Amino acid sequence: VQLQASGGGLVQAGGSLRLSCAASGRTFSSYGMGWFRQAPGKEREFVAAIRWSGGSTYYADSVKGRFTISRDNAKNTVYLQMNSLKPEDTAVYYCAADLMGVGRTKNDYNYWGQGTLVTVSS
Repeated sequence: VQLQASGGGLVQAGGSLRLSCAASGRTFSSYGMGWFRQAPGKEREFVAAIRWSGGSTYYADSVKGRFTISRDNAKNTVYLQMNSLKPEDTAVYYCAADLMGVGRTKNDYNYWGQGTLVTVSS
């Protein structure tokens, strides 16, 4: 599985961004997808995940109500819509594929994209 994340950038606090992650190499519709983020000097943390069917989604408490994960299996793409962004959302965001389910820890994921930087200015 190859994953290519995009859509990061610089945004003011309160603004929005939409991240995309394009997948290739295996049947995209058969595995769970997740987004993680890593701020400077911090551990990589779970942000959101979505089941293969798109029927179930999961969020970290810190982003619940502001971020929305979705997927388009016809386009082999998963999205992360980020609204009401805060400076503490600044991080490199990574998409990842979970071949066995839809995990909430980084150890559950088998494949990772290269990351896209999101910077939120105050």
